[in-house]
Amino acid sequence: MPKHELLHEQELQARLGELQGWKLEEDGRTIAKKYMFPSFPEAIAFVNKVASIAEAQVHHPFISVDYRKVTLRLTTWHSGGLTLLDIEAAKAYDT
Repeated sequence: MPKHELLHEQELQARLGELQGWKLEEDGRTIAKKYMFPSFPEAIAFVNKVASIAEAQVHHPFISVDYRKVTLRLTTWHSGGLTLLDIEAAKAYDT
């Protein structure tokens, strides 16, 4: 399966089962996860790591920073929803 191809419902559910803490958003086209850190500088350090991974993958998340909480959202816009690119990115951000 090409990485840019949309995941069908059954495959999407199976792939989400491989992830910890990632939730399917109400739109059905986005997954999200919230991370909490002990301090603001640690949250920003995480965001910088995410940015490096995103650049290497050429697949960028939506990032929201609220003091010590970082929320990441993933979708593949040009495909119209979730693809293997999103699953791979989610796994990389969790490592």
